[in-house]
Amino acid sequence: MQQKYAKVVGGSGDTTQGATATYQDNLYLAINGEWLKTAQIPADKTSTGGFSDLALNIEKTLMQDFADFAAGNKVPANDLLTTAVKFYQVAADFKRRNQEGFKPAQAGYESIKNLTSFQSWQQQLPKWLQQGYPLPFNLGIDADMKDTSKNVVYAAAPGLILPDTTYYHDNASGEQLLKIYQQVAVQLLVKIGESEADAQEITQQALQFDRSLVDYVKSAEEQADYVQMYNPQKMTAFASQGGQIDFASLINQAVNDEVKQVIVTEPRFFKHFAELVNDQTFQQLKNWTLVQYVFNCSSLLSQDFREIAGQYSLALRGNQELSAPVKQAYNLTSATFSEVIGQYYGEEYFGHKAKADVEQMIHKMISIYQRRIKNNTWLGTATKEKAIVKLDKMVLKIGYPTKVNQLYQQFKVDPQQSLLSNMREIDRLIIADNFAKYHRPVDRNEWAMPGHMVNACYDPSRNDITFPAAILQAPFYSLQQSASENYGGIGAVIAHEISHGFDNNGAQFDEFGNMNNWWTDEDYATFKQLTQAMIDEFEGLDFAGGKVNGKLVVSENVADAGGLSCALEAAKDEPDADLKEFFINWARIWRTKSTQQLMEMYLSIDVHAPAPLRANVQAQNMDDFYTTFGITSKDGMWLAPEKRVNIW
Repeated sequence: MQQKYAKVVGGSGDTTQGATATYQDNLYLAINGEWLKTAQIPADKTSTGGFSDLALNIEKTLMQDFADFAAGNKVPANDLLTTAVKFYQVAADFKRRNQEGFKPAQAGYESIKNLTSFQSWQQQLPKWLQQGYPLPFNLGIDADMKDTSKNVVYAAAPGLILPDTTYYHDNASGEQLLKIYQQVAVQLLVKIGESEADAQEITQQALQFDRSLVDYVKSAEEQADYVQMYNPQKMTAFASQGGQIDFASLINQAVNDEVKQVIVTEPRFFKHFAELVNDQTFQQLKNWTLVQYVFNCSSLLSQDFREIAGQYSLALRGNQELSAPVKQAYNLTSATFSEVIGQYYGEEYFGHKAKADVEQMIHKMISIYQRRIKNNTWLGTATKEKAIVKLDKMVLKIGYPTKVNQLYQQFKVDPQQSLLSNMREIDRLIIADNFAKYHRPVDRNEWAMPGHMVNACYDPSRNDITFPAAILQAPFYSLQQSASENYGGIGAVIAHEISHGFDNNGAQFDEFGNMNNWWTDEDYATFKQLTQAMIDEFEGLDFAGGKVNGKLVVSENVADAGGLSCALEAAKDEPDADLKEFFINWARIWRTKSTQQLMEMYLSIDVHAPAPLRANVQAQNMDDFYTTFGITSKDGMWLAPEKRVNIW
């Protein structure tokens, strides 16, 4: 339930057209300026560049494989992959989907529309919770942040229509997006059969309910400090905030046990919950549920429903068109059977020689990190010893899991049923399994990312690092690249994830992933000063017509800085070190071109700084960058030594 996976990528990139520069004035543009002149964002995508181009190539490869599986030209490797192919065939049958229209979702729509009172809505909660219907709260099971051997109940606020609370306050884009959302919702409701007047009324009330939540849910900046999501409350105290809703009974029934404590991620929201959800707000709540339900179902229905509902996502993210039907069928399958497909990708396309080479790079990086901590000038001996213990205990997950989650064995696909019905049954199994985790110990063998995802992450609650097979290729890594290039690419990514164990969030978790203060007071005070310097370095930087929020992106910036400096030291240890190649590939991996809408959204919600700033500012913090490229105080990339931020 808590936001805990610290990823390596997420931030949007520069859309500068035709800009070029020297290494001394702008490293990012010196490497990527010519590329930016001609780079084209695919019509159904929101960005192009290093990470997204690799993902696009993998998508094309696996789409062809699934087309071959479906046509009988290729045989799935196992029963789980066979089930995934059956699901793909149902999803790709747009002839049937178009014939069915809204019919698969009609019964669910009517069950909401026919509610006559707040009490009748309450009666549906146990069933709707298990079926994944829209609810004005979220309940689920995850590891206890202070005892990560056991699973506990978490309670969170629902999502908003707009990406972040900042979109609701004097924000022209937010106002425009709400208008588009309203227009799209009315179109959907009219298509279902509502009159224009009723559709307008339903949508207006849905928007009113959404707006009533804004002042009480956390902003992206608040969510970025995920230690603050740990707020244990006794069940009696938590349930007393539910007003007319019996949270205790609802939760106990969901987990089939008597729960004594709930971890509340957003206490402000639940403090005001009874004011938001009650008899007086029932009509707004009901219509909010109706509109949310229709939007959620639309992507699983006919092409015309997809296209109507998709108008909002296109406006939000800036892509020119929706993905083609067959691509949507694959992507839906990929998301639903992620571990199964990730395992297939790893076995089919991942080189074991590359895995062994990357694994030794990781161990080298950890040893360098240990050396850097031992030589650290601002940490005391006691804190250093604890930090090294944490490094020693880090768990490495490289490539793909050899065993996928047993839950996939339960997934069944009925070709006689609609896509929506099959998806609902799979969702029901996923939700039931999540609540069943309350009775199981935490499974530390779970992977946070599938093998075909182009990304990497660190999980502070498990103290583990995941490097999917998909990212272990050029420009990040290649046996054909020099060691310096590889360290500027995958080496910096590896060290970035290690650094997350010691960013402003990860530093508050011990070697077992438990939230536990292992610092001396003096050392932690110094660490906070250094992280504040990182906040200040990025705060207010101009990008895409907006300003960077230093607090929002601080954890990723700490990881970037630590990762780059550690990888730089590793590269310098190589006999054929070439620091120009190192910094050039560092800038190359952040090559990104994104839509204006995506850049604006990421400035508000993403914990990663924009890609060009990651490339440039972190390089500016490295003394070796200046000597490598002969940068002086007269150059655009110059940053005075006293302003360079180095933590790890």
